[in-house]
Amino acid sequence: MSTHHDIAVDIRDLQVTFTGGRQPVRAVNGVDLQVRRGEVLALLGESGSGKSVTLRSLLRLHPPKQTQMSGQIWVGGEDVMAMSPHQLADHRGRVTSMIFQEPLLALDPVYAIGAQIVESIRRHEPTVTAQQAQQRALELFERVRIPSPERRLAAYPHEMSGGMRQRAMIALALACRPQVLLADEPTTALDATVQIQILLLLRELQRDLGLTVIFVTHDIGAAIEVADRIAVMYAGRLVEEGLTRELIRSPQHPYTRALLASRAHGALARGTRLATIAGSPPDLSALPPGCSFAPRCTLATEDCLHSSPEAIRCSETHVVRCLHTAHAPTPAQSARLP
Repeated sequence: MSTHHDIAVDIRDLQVTFTGGRQPVRAVNGVDLQVRRGEVLALLGESGSGKSVTLRSLLRLHPPKQTQMSGQIWVGGEDVMAMSPHQLADHRGRVTSMIFQEPLLALDPVYAIGAQIVESIRRHEPTVTAQQAQQRALELFERVRIPSPERRLAAYPHEMSGGMRQRAMIALALACRPQVLLADEPTTALDATVQIQILLLLRELQRDLGLTVIFVTHDIGAAIEVADRIAVMYAGRLVEEGLTRELIRSPQHPYTRALLASRAHGALARGTRLATIAGSPPDLSALPPGCSFAPRCTLATEDCLHSSPEAIRCSETHVVRCLHTAHAPTPAQSARLP
C-alpha cells in the first residue's frame, strides 16, 4: 500500500477486539481515518466509544495476548501493523509520541523527570552525549513554560503539581522530535484554568513545530478550541467527521447534535436544564445489529435497527453515517446504486 505524501496517519478498516474477558469485546469496529500532515484532529465521544483504543492502536500498546487487531495503520509512511517489537520500540517516541491522560501513572516514580527525558533522547539518538541531552531537556522545560526549569529537571513526578506534571509529560513526548503527537484526554484531571493553559500550549507547540496531532476528548469545548477537524466516535465506529466549523455549524448525525446540545455554553440561560442523551452506550461484547445509536436515537426507524449505515459524503470534507441525514439517498435512489 502506498500513502500520499500529504497524509501523516492513514488507518484503514481498523478492528480491535479484546479477548481477555468472558466475552470478546469489539472496541473498534472498522475505523477508516486519514490525518494530514500538520493537522489537528479531535476524536470526540463518550467514555467507552473507542477513542483511546484507536489512539493506542497507533503505537500498538494493547496487550498482544489479549488483543486481536486487523486492518492497516500507516504513520509517517511506516507500516505499524507489520513492525517487529524492535521496530516498534524505535518507532515509539521517534515518529509517533503520546501524551497520556494521567502523567503520574505514565512517568516513572523512582527517576527524576529530567533523567527520564535524557534517557529517551539517548535511546533514540545514541550519538547525543548526556550533557547535550540534558541541555535539550532544559530547553524543552523552558519551551513548555515550566518555572525554575533547572531545579524542576531534578524533581520527581510526585513533587510536581498536576499542571506541571502534564507540562513535563508534553516535554517528554517532544523529546525526540516526533512527527505525530497523540494526546489522550490530557486535560481531564486538571482544573478549568490549567486546562485552558495546556490546550493553548498544545496548539502553540503544534503550530511552531508543524506537528500532526490526534487529540482524544469527550469535551466538545476542548475539541472546538484546538482542532482543525473533528471525528465523532460511537460504539467503536466513526459516525461523523468534518472540518470543525462545518461540523459545529451543521451537524448531521443525531449523536453529534445531542453532544452539542448537552454542552454548557455562554448562551445558555441561567436555570435552564442541560439536554441529556437518553439511555446508555451499548455493551461492546454484544453490539446490536444495525446502527448502534438506534436504541437511544429519537429519529430511529425500523430500518435503523437492521441496517448499518454506510458513509455518506455531505461535502468534500464532511462525512456522516446515518440513514436520516438530509444527504442520505432515498429508497428509490438506493435501489439504483451499484
